[in-house]
Amino acid sequence: MNVFTQKELEKYADTLIWGLKTARPSIKKYDSVLVRCDLEGLPLGEVLHAKLIKQKYNVVFRLMPTPGIERSFYAYSDEAQRKFIAPGDKELYAGLGGNIYIHAPKSLTHLKDIDTKRQSEVALTRKTLRDIMTKNEEKGLFGWTLCTYPTEELAKNAKLSLKAYSRQIAKACFLNEKDPAKKWTWLYKESVDIKKWLKSLKIEQLLLKSKSMDLKVKIGDMRKFSGISGHNIPSFEIYTSPDCRYTEGVYFSNLPSFRGGNYVEGIRLEFKKGRAVKISAKKGEDYVKKILATDKGASMVGEISLTDKRFSKIDKFMADTLFDENFGGKNGNCHLAVGFSFSGAYAGDVAKMNKKIKEKLGFNYSSIHWDLVNTEDKIVKAVLKSGKTITIYEKGMFKR
Repeated sequence: MNVFTQKELEKYADTLIWGLKTARPSIKKYDSVLVRCDLEGLPLGEVLHAKLIKQKYNVVFRLMPTPGIERSFYAYSDEAQRKFIAPGDKELYAGLGGNIYIHAPKSLTHLKDIDTKRQSEVALTRKTLRDIMTKNEEKGLFGWTLCTYPTEELAKNAKLSLKAYSRQIAKACFLNEKDPAKKWTWLYKESVDIKKWLKSLKIEQLLLKSKSMDLKVKIGDMRKFSGISGHNIPSFEIYTSPDCRYTEGVYFSNLPSFRGGNYVEGIRLEFKKGRAVKISAKKGEDYVKKILATDKGASMVGEISLTDKRFSKIDKFMADTLFDENFGGKNGNCHLAVGFSFSGAYAGDVAKMNKKIKEKLGFNYSSIHWDLVNTEDKIVKAVLKSGKTITIYEKGMFKR
């Protein structure tokens, strides 16, 4: 079944290229671009590949492992195999100018009974490759974006028909617009105004409150707000990476989450002195606890984010973090990510960032990054450095 028309595929591919060029404006002809594509997303992958070639990029195209291949690897491999990095991978990642991932899962739960320790070993090993890309991104030498292609598995778990699921993606990514990239450029400019406003407030701390959560997050020194930067298609969130050492209170994720082949629901985290000290979930609690014990930073905050419902057209649970973390609906959303911080939240010269600076400023370091979404009606207040407290987000909208 063709979930998108040829014209929509062309628009989707153009939007991804817009995202890559926005994420890294300095990308140029003959730079190497890695395209990673799940098998189910090949119709979009083929169109994207052709467009990148026509624009004179050197494309490295890789199909991702199928659920069967991924499961057999985790089920039968030993520790040495899970810590293996293929010859040439470090050189490839070091030389990349861009990376585009087309997420199109055929299964969301094929790893549900696999020991999470095995997944953590792989994540820790492959962190070295991500660190290479992060360092090059900080130098302006690398950019990335990603998207989701609709599959029967995603639609089933979102309790939607494949057609309805596909229409949600088309609506969210502006594929029904004559020129989606032009719409994204408008939204990018709107987000710049919001980020400038937030910066001008000189925020010391955020207070997030809903019926199920009451959380205090210290923004930290040398921070800025980022988002709608081309890195995710779609993306409506405005986020920062706070000082992970001072988070206090309760956070609750009311949207379910699929991660590592597992389904979890109703995650509740209680933070003290920056760390989640009480962890519970209505479903998948054991898995959550194991993932948050992956390394020292896994139980600390790497990101805090708000989405304005006036921008996001996503109004259905999508069983996909990319869309769920950008949920608009009636109340907008906030999401908190446990795990690594984004250097893009640093207000100084990112090219000069190093481990010492990150530690001094409270940027979190971890091999995981897990976005946990709350769509409840909430009020977000900002405690300013001046001592004044103001409301910055209410009824799903920024209050500028």
